[in-house]
Amino acid sequence: MTTTPRGVTTRKPEPGFLQRIAGDRRRRIEEAKLRTPAHVLRSRLGPALPAGRLERPLRRGRAAEPLRLVCEVKRASPSAGVLNAEIDPVATARLYESGGAAAISLVTEPDHFLGQLDWVDAVRPAVRVPILLKDFVLDSYQVLDAAVRGADGVLLIAALLSAVLLQRLITEARLLGLDCLVEVHSRDELRRAIVSGATLVGINNRDLDTFEVDLETSFELLPHVPPLVTAVAESGLSAPEHLARLRQTRCDAVLVGEAFMRSPDPAATLATLARAAAGS
Repeated sequence: MTTTPRGVTTRKPEPGFLQRIAGDRRRRIEEAKLRTPAHVLRSRLGPALPAGRLERPLRRGRAAEPLRLVCEVKRASPSAGVLNAEIDPVATARLYESGGAAAISLVTEPDHFLGQLDWVDAVRPAVRVPILLKDFVLDSYQVLDAAVRGADGVLLIAALLSAVLLQRLITEARLLGLDCLVEVHSRDELRRAIVSGATLVGINNRDLDTFEVDLETSFELLPHVPPLVTAVAESGLSAPEHLARLRQTRCDAVLVGEAFMRSPDPAATLATLARAAAGS
C-alpha cells in the first residue's frame, strides 16, 4: 500500500500553510548552516559568472516569437500529493531540453514537495539550458548554496519576504551571478517586486495560502508588468489553449510542471505545448 510522506497531503491545505512550510524550511536552513557554514560554502564557489543566464533566454523579443517554456521537475505538492515518486530529474531534464525547453525548474523543497537540493548538482552537467532552483528561499545562505551548486537562478516568493529582505536577496544573488524569479500573486506584490529591483517576475495563478488556482490572475497582472521586466506565467497552465491565450499578451514565458509529471508521455505533452507556445 502506498503511504503519503510527511508534509504531503492530498487535501486542500488550510489557510496559513505557506507559513508552515516556511517554518520547516527555516529549521532546515539552520541545520545546514551547522553542517556546512557559509564560509565553507563560499570557498567552494567557482569563477564568477555574469547574471542574466536565466532571464535572457526567457525574454520574448517580439510578440510573434514563441512563448518560452520553463519545464519543471516536481515530485509532489501539498495540494496534489505525490505526482511522480520515481521521477528521475536528470533524465527528465534531458527530455525537457531535447523538447525545446528554454529553462529547467527544479523544485528542491524536501518536506512538502519531496525535492532534493542535490538535484541541481546532478542536473547541472547534464544540460546546457539554465536551471532555476525553486524553493522557499528565506536566507542569504540559500542563495549562496544555489550558486555553489550551479543554478542560474533562484525563486523568491514576494509573499514570504519583507521589502528589505527581498531587495537584499536580489542584490546578493546578482553579485553571485544569479537571476531571481520574483513570484507575485497580487498588484501589491508586483509593485514591491519592481521597487525591490526585480527584472524577472513570475505571476503565480495559485494562491499560496489556500492553494486555489485562478488562471485570470496572470491576465489581470500582466498589463501592469513594466516593459523591460520579463514576465513568466505560472501554475495551472496545462492545455494548449492556455498558452495560445497567453501568447496574445505581453507574457514572455510559461512555467509548466504538473502537466508533465502527470502525463504518461511527457515528451508528447511537451511537443503539444511547444506547438501552442509557437502559435502553430
